[in-house]
Amino acid sequence: MLTRLDIYNVRNLEAVRLHGLGRACVLFGENGSGKTSVLEAIHMLSLARSFRASSARSVIRHGEPHCTVYGEVAQAGGAVRALGVQRETSGMAMLKVAGRPVRNVSSLVAELPVLVINADSFQLLVGPPAGRRRFLDWGVFHVEHEFFPAWQRFQRCIKQRNTLLRRDKLCPEELAAWTRDLAHAGERLTGCRRRYFDQLVPVFGEVAAELLPECDAVGLRFRQGWDASQPYEAALAATESSDREQGYTHVGPQRAEIVVTVGGHSAADTLSRGQQKLVVCALKLAQGHVLRRQERPMTCSYLIDDLPSELDATHTRRVCEQLQALGAQVFITCIAEDAMTGMWPAAAVPPQLFHVEQGQVTAVDPANPGAANAVEDGQ
Repeated sequence: MLTRLDIYNVRNLEAVRLHGLGRACVLFGENGSGKTSVLEAIHMLSLARSFRASSARSVIRHGEPHCTVYGEVAQAGGAVRALGVQRETSGMAMLKVAGRPVRNVSSLVAELPVLVINADSFQLLVGPPAGRRRFLDWGVFHVEHEFFPAWQRFQRCIKQRNTLLRRDKLCPEELAAWTRDLAHAGERLTGCRRRYFDQLVPVFGEVAAELLPECDAVGLRFRQGWDASQPYEAALAATESSDREQGYTHVGPQRAEIVVTVGGHSAADTLSRGQQKLVVCALKLAQGHVLRRQERPMTCSYLIDDLPSELDATHTRRVCEQLQALGAQVFITCIAEDAMTGMWPAAAVPPQLFHVEQGQVTAVDPANPGAANAVEDGQ
């Protein structure tokens, strides 16, 4: 759980320090006040990038050479791990875990898993398959220890094979060698995905039934990227001619897909906007439950931008009940202070409230809203 968050020069947040963070935090304020930027900063601690922008330059406060985010994560045994990320306008990144530089973003992800639910999350249902593969692989990474090396090997093999396929003079022996390696890596990668998917399906069904009891059965199907009745190497052999002709590998894990259905029909084509948001919530919540049910349980942090939008009070309350039951840390943004009033389970510890205005963050006492305490801003 993230207990401390220091933000410097992330968009309009010049210097904000949040200490003593609890399980549930609600940030409210007008559009453009900086509340979503706080979520971006947390996301940077996990993945060294924003979920709203691909370029670091657009995240860094205007006129500054870099932005910095520092956080402290309380672990299950009581230990605290420090994380730090600095991004420069050039795109360079400096990453630290426990005060030591690390080279790979995967080191951050393992320390602070985060899941985002925002307006773009609808793409998980209506967007291209690449987004659903990323969703699946996020969970596989945390659950299947052999996944990441298998994924790295597969990426190297398919890149090399595609390069060979585009050459004017193709060496058959070299192509055959890389095809064998690709087939092996692809089978390993898909095995990891299938094992995780088999864990995810029943949990997703349970959560979806709680959030959308009015809908027909909501389900998931996994398509591995080639004919499941044959080994990957056989599928590659069957498509080698077209691969050579067009210069790329047609079948494989790079074509994998998750299909979300309602009553046997596509959820993207069947559900309303609000119902789609609930399905996305169910998918992300199910991932959190799977993490908690491992032999070595893990928890993730949820970054939820404008939860009440497109949901009525009943469904907002159901999502909050699921989040509380999961025991995950949650950061929720909304516009009005009272937007989340009565949404969090009454028996639970009330969320911490923070008012965000013009890049300044102020802690609010829920028992006495008029008495606000300015969060240490470092200025």
